[in-house]
Amino acid sequence: MNRPAKPTKTIFKKPDEAFDFGTLAGISAAAENFANRFIEHGLENRSIPIHDEAGFEGMRKAGRLAADTLDFITPHIRPGISTAELDRLIEGYMLDHGGIPATKNYKGYPASSCISIGRVVNHGIPSEKKLLTPEDTLNIDVTVILDGWYGDTSRMFALPRAKVKDLLLMERTYEAMWAGIDAVKPGATLDDVGEAIQKVVEERRNGVAFSVVEEFVGHGVGRNFHDAPEVKHYKIPRKLQFERRDPVVLQPGMFFTIEPMVNVGRPDVLVLADGWTCVTRDKTSSAQFEHTVAVTETGVEVFTRSALGYEKPPYKLVQKAA
Repeated sequence: MNRPAKPTKTIFKKPDEAFDFGTLAGISAAAENFANRFIEHGLENRSIPIHDEAGFEGMRKAGRLAADTLDFITPHIRPGISTAELDRLIEGYMLDHGGIPATKNYKGYPASSCISIGRVVNHGIPSEKKLLTPEDTLNIDVTVILDGWYGDTSRMFALPRAKVKDLLLMERTYEAMWAGIDAVKPGATLDDVGEAIQKVVEERRNGVAFSVVEEFVGHGVGRNFHDAPEVKHYKIPRKLQFERRDPVVLQPGMFFTIEPMVNVGRPDVLVLADGWTCVTRDKTSSAQFEHTVAVTETGVEVFTRSALGYEKPPYKLVQKAA
């Protein structure tokens, strides 16, 4: 589950009103709503934890269970199944393997996973009424607590008749995530990570380019669900750089997520009346992939890779040994 950045363009849409950042009242109301619902207060002032080998071992186990959970749910994703049923299966798998679903009851969130379909950017709440269709693309985001460590990961899935542009979006998002991961090494900065991601997303290929969502970012993780640092998936514009501290220089032992959200259309988003579900404002599709990573002495370690090779759609199902 990603963490919101400081709100800039988001509109929080309620049944009888929308909070519009074009007015001072809208900014004030939205910021209060946003902070109460999402923000880990004081996170921006926390020091970045540096973890030892025991931390690496804890995160390897938690990351493996998170990845195994997505491996487990993969063959269940089919037209006609409800997102609530998928969520029940995910919760059962976590509990059966000694884990705890981190999202359930987190700041009031009601489910053990986030399942975001089509134009839903993130935090899609599973529902009995939401049945998958043959045209859907969706993201499933899980975080599991194992022995006090948080493993956080998400993957995209495509059903049989998904649109070509949505498939291209998924491919580009996956490539962008890995561009960010490949930029992780001691001495690099988080700005390098964001710039690498944005470059891939916005590159025009055969007339097709995409956009990076700026309202939600990656985050530190370990013993806390959301910790320092904040991991932006874009390069901070030069005109805004004076407003923030120096770039975070990566050091061995830092743990964080890289989880770009990428839209077919514009990057602008809305948060709906449930206070969680974030959607594209222009109703175009969105995609996301996420891994939890660590900075090592020589580069990067990814804690949440699939043991079955389920890296991106289409997934060639593997029969696990009994």
